Amino acid sequence: MTIEENIFKRAEVDFTKLKKYGFSVSGDAMVYEKSFMNGDFIAVIKIDRSGKIRGEVYDEVSGDVYLPLRVEEMTAGYVGEVRAAYIEILQNIREKCCRENYFVGVQANRIAADIKQKYGDDPDFPWGKYDDYGVFRNPDNAKWYALIMTIDKSKIIPTDTGKIEVLNIKLNEDKIPLLIKQKGFYPAYHMNKKYWITISLDDTLQDDVIMQYLEESHEFTQRKTNKQRNHNS
Repeated sequence: MTIEENIFKRAEVDFTKLKKYGFSVSGDAMVYEKSFMNGDFIAVIKIDRSGKIRGEVYDEVSGDVYLPLRVEEMTAGYVGEVRAAYIEILQNIREKCCRENYFVGVQANRIAADIKQKYGDDPDFPWGKYDDYGVFRNPDNAKWYALIMTIDKSKIIPTDTGKIEVLNIKLNEDKIPLLIKQKGFYPAYHMNKKYWITISLDDTLQDDVIMQYLEESHEFTQRKTNKQRNHNS
C-alpha cells in the first residue's frame, strides 16, 4: 500500500472543496502543488475523476522525483523528516477535502449506509489490530448480525490473491449449501460455516439482494428478545 493509499483508504473526496483548497484542473484530474521543507521539495498531488489519489515529491534543485521517500526502511534522519512533512500535507488535504467512510470499498459503504437507514446501527471496530473489521450488532442484546472486513482473496478463493471486502451474515443452515454454489457466496471465513456465510462486496451481487439476506441475519438477533417480551407480557 502506498503512502497515499494508506492516508486516504477510508476517505471519500468531496470535489466541491478541492478548488477552494487550491487544486486546479489539469486534463481529467485535479492537481495541487505545495513547496515544503524550506522550499527544498515540491509535492504534487493528483486526484482523478474516480477519486483516486496519486502523489509525487520532487527535489526542487534537480527536478527529479525524490525516490528515498518510497523506501520503507529509510525512516530516520532527513528522509524521515521529508516523509513526515509530506504525510502532513496529505493528512491536511484529507481533513479539509474528504468525507470519512467506515470502509474502503464503494459497495461496503453502501451496505453500511443501508444498514444505518434500515436499523439505525453503526458498526463498531472491536479489534485494534484489525481496524477494518466492522461489526454490526442488535443494540437490544449486542448480538452480531453482520461483519464487514477486508481479507486476502485467497481466504475464500484459494487460486486468487489481493485484498477484498466481504460480508459475513447468519442464515438458515439449510440455505447455505445451495448458496455457496452461486457466484458471490462462499463458506464463512473465520466463523461457523454451518450457520454463517461470506458474501463478496465487489458488486458481484446487487445491494438489494445482499440486504434481503442480511435482513434474515438480523432476525436471528431478535428471536430470543421477542420470546422474552411475549413471555413477560
